[in-house]
Amino acid sequence: MTIRIANAGDGADVAEIYAPIVADTFISFETVAPTPAEMSVRIETTLETHPWLVVEQSGKVIAYAYATAHRTRDAYKWSCDASVYVAEDARGRGLASSLYEALFATLKNQGLATVFAGIALPNDASLAAHKKIGFQPIGVYPGVGFKHGKWRDVSWWSLRLQMLGENPQPPLKFAANRACFATPQRL
Repeated sequence: MTIRIANAGDGADVAEIYAPIVADTFISFETVAPTPAEMSVRIETTLETHPWLVVEQSGKVIAYAYATAHRTRDAYKWSCDASVYVAEDARGRGLASSLYEALFATLKNQGLATVFAGIALPNDASLAAHKKIGFQPIGVYPGVGFKHGKWRDVSWWSLRLQMLGENPQPPLKFAANRACFATPQRL
């Protein structure tokens, strides 16, 4: 297994992992699963500014993690949001932790300071995984989304990647600084 930077050609595998999460759970607040073509666009768009990593096994993507801007206003540029998804038949192997470790090292190399994760509740497995990685709970958005017939809360978590001090340099854009991620990484 290898962790590598995603590319547009991974859209079909990523869509296959994500579709049942959209259709069958409230973990994602999307209600219509993106097509493989839409996932390819999302990957390409994200890679302009932030990393999108995948775990590949025997030529197939079985897990992925990515970061996006936390908010659009300029003062937020040192913060990002992160998500990780693992194919159902690949869960329980530590892939989410391995992906997050590689993602966070890359974000730190880019000059980001803080990463946030939103977890739709209840989701004890995700809460435990984020806590184990070092995230700290910072609050809950009560009843923020309606899916599968219920109002859903989202718990927000924070992980400090590094302290940047006064007058920090702007973070590097991922597309122009792919060397922030040492590829590929064997698992």
